[in-house]
Amino acid sequence: MSNIKILVAAHKPYWMPNDDVYMPIHVGKEGKTDIGYIGDNTGDHISHKNANYCELTGLYWAWKNLEADSIGLVHYRRYFTKKEVRNIDEKKEQILLRSDWEKILAHYPVVVADKRKYYIESNRSHYNHAHHSDGLDLAEQIIQERYPEYRAAFDLVCKRTWAHMFNMFVMRRDMYDAYCEWLFDILGEIENRVDISSYDTYEARIYGFVSEILLDVWIEKNRVLYKEQNVSFMEKQNWIKKGGAFLKRKVFGK
Repeated sequence: MSNIKILVAAHKPYWMPNDDVYMPIHVGKEGKTDIGYIGDNTGDHISHKNANYCELTGLYWAWKNLEADSIGLVHYRRYFTKKEVRNIDEKKEQILLRSDWEKILAHYPVVVADKRKYYIESNRSHYNHAHHSDGLDLAEQIIQERYPEYRAAFDLVCKRTWAHMFNMFVMRRDMYDAYCEWLFDILGEIENRVDISSYDTYEARIYGFVSEILLDVWIEKNRVLYKEQNVSFMEKQNWIKKGGAFLKRKVFGK
């Protein structure tokens, strides 16, 4: 039986799947009240940077402290599922379990979320409408300086009208280590160069946003064999509010 560990990033107590493949982890636990989950603030960690790195503090913790053959990350309200259904309780029944993961990972070293399609704009255009452009601009600059062999993949991904979002994936350990080494080197250098003192709480999550683009850059450059998997939200989505926010950014740049 493979040692597969999938972190469930959470910052508050919440329903969790009853399967030993899942490991609830309190991201940003440093200085916070214990909620009963393993924290991302032991060993080598960046838990104190959670406000800027989001769920990546859990990703970093697993990279430095967790032993497993495959490591993944999902969210307490967002899981990989077999198929999409409407009812929340039925969605819980669709969450992939250990037996499902063992079958998938026997054929694919990496599993990512189904494509999110933007249709009317590129990944770069969407990023710039949704966030301050500094993060992605600096990622491009640092890749050119430190990892020029990734530049073509970066340009290609930025021009695409689809992406694998949410920082959700499961990876074979050797690939996980290689990805994290590359990712956190780039994010650390962005951190050295960008001034986010004027950013609001949402935009301050800059490194989490940039990494969603960088995942596809890494996959593209390394020609990684991957499987796309359905993602279900465990709560009702306000699509009118989400659509309105998107149009506001697109039309007014806000």
